Amino acid sequence: MTEQGTVREPTGASADDAAPTEGADETPDDGATTGQTGASSVVATLEGAGVDTVFGVQGGAIMPVYDALYDSGIRHVTMAHEQAAAHAADAYGAVTGDPGVCMATSGPGATNLVTGLADANMDSDPVVALTGQVPTELVGNDAFQETDTVGVTTPITKSNYFASSADTVGDDVSTAFALAANGRQGPTLVDLPKDVTTDDTDAGASEPSVPDTVRVRERADAEDVEEAAETIAAADRPVILAGGGVIKGEATDEVRAFAVEHGIPVVTTMPGIGAFPEDHDLSMEMAGMHGTGYANMAITLTDCLIAVGTRFDDRLTGGVDSFAPDAEVVHVDIDPAEISKNVEADHPLVGDAGTVVEQIADAMPNSPDTEAWRDQCAEWQAEYPMDYAVSEDDPVKPQYVVETVDEATDDDTIVTTGVGQHQMWACQYWTYTEPRTWISSHGLGTMGYGVPAAVGARLAADDDQSVVCFDGDGSFLMTCQELVVAARENLDITVFVLNNEAIGMVRQWQDAFFEGRRMASEYPWVPQFDRLAEAFGVAGFRIEEYDDVADTVQEALAVDGPSVVDVYIDPTENVYPMVPSGGDNGQFALSEGHL
Repeated sequence: MTEQGTVREPTGASADDAAPTEGADETPDDGATTGQTGASSVVATLEGAGVDTVFGVQGGAIMPVYDALYDSGIRHVTMAHEQAAAHAADAYGAVTGDPGVCMATSGPGATNLVTGLADANMDSDPVVALTGQVPTELVGNDAFQETDTVGVTTPITKSNYFASSADTVGDDVSTAFALAANGRQGPTLVDLPKDVTTDDTDAGASEPSVPDTVRVRERADAEDVEEAAETIAAADRPVILAGGGVIKGEATDEVRAFAVEHGIPVVTTMPGIGAFPEDHDLSMEMAGMHGTGYANMAITLTDCLIAVGTRFDDRLTGGVDSFAPDAEVVHVDIDPAEISKNVEADHPLVGDAGTVVEQIADAMPNSPDTEAWRDQCAEWQAEYPMDYAVSEDDPVKPQYVVETVDEATDDDTIVTTGVGQHQMWACQYWTYTEPRTWISSHGLGTMGYGVPAAVGARLAADDDQSVVCFDGDGSFLMTCQELVVAARENLDITVFVLNNEAIGMVRQWQDAFFEGRRMASEYPWVPQFDRLAEAFGVAGFRIEEYDDVADTVQEALAVDGPSVVDVYIDPTENVYPMVPSGGDNGQFALSEGHL
């Protein structure tokens, strides 16, 4: 490999792991061999699956697999931390639709992947993780860097495997790859004992295939579809709720065609941003805790909710009893476990999102009469606009920065974020018109996701696409070490750190619900992020006044390589609209005084 990662090896390695003395005739047990090994079978399987990029960190137990990568055409990107490898793989999969792949050694390497795998699991993102493990004979002996990786990751993966033989390890990887990609997508993991990857085998590459025991339903029951279509056609106030499953199921064209054909307003969940163009007259944008006032009014007063590819999480619904209280619910999802889990479905339709939406379209007896309803939605858009006050005498508003960057970039620009206030501003004040351009941590809410996600997104994106990351100072401090990867690989990403010297969302909640007791939410000191970036070999910029914004944004975007802009924003600015946790979406607050 041309890139070298941090090798996690003991100072005094065991005899099995020790390098031979200079001039020794013997070949160590885990040395390179001239024949096929378990490790080369793993790599051949990845090649056969079309994998072209892997994110990881080297280490002792995974070293045989890395050695097999040496002669492969697969590009390995050495990350600074294993958590970042998982996030980068996650973003890669979110942009391409194919599983992203990450690798780590045993013990701390594997456990450092856990946050990223849990994140991918919550958001149904396709990821395949390959982890080294101590030799099979030492498993259970508390050997050096041993962890029960399968046990640790079982609750946060779609499926995982402990490889038991060099002859079958290729099959394990192929199954993991197929399961990550098919049906409801998600992360899978294969734990690779060192002897399994070094043993000889005659088995070659294994083509990814889903086990015969797994059934993925594509089409919904025809009678159920007909009943749902009749309900939609008879509705006075229908709303389409497009979730992340619309994007993952490649169903954006079908949803848009159905909405336009029948004149039905469209609301998205946060993972569903980009599923429907936000510049369209039917778009009500995002609903939920920090959704638009007009989206939340539409959700609250609809009489027919057509929910496609959403799991109805609590950040969307608020209090379930007050969520779409008068609506008949048509719920389309590929995972039957999600039907009626949180919100009772009157018309459950299990199947592929695009296929089922087309089924409904074919079964529609007529279009609903939505003219008055669309007029009402337009009135709400006028009554509750997404605006904010700007004064030249005040610090820069973060919303203004987001809008300025949006105007300076193309429609297909990919936006990644960390988690916090900056994430919400990036949701609210950027106009998303295409799928797979909004890449963020939704269900797990992982601070630090933004920078490694930008790395993964950049490597997945088309060459002519821009990649922009909005981060907060709190999130940025968690994974800013990944700037070294952007510099080393000369990745053209632009990071805007919306810096309010606080964990802003926590501070906002403390002010609203904890009598302003700001415990551990404010930073008495933060680095100068533009200068920190320069120490990593990344171009650094700073914005302190409105006069700086337009020119600095253009200069940062023009850099042929990575850049960081430290934006000093108004520290008093909060995110609104806001629905208190468990509250009624129709009773959203537009300021702290409304809470």
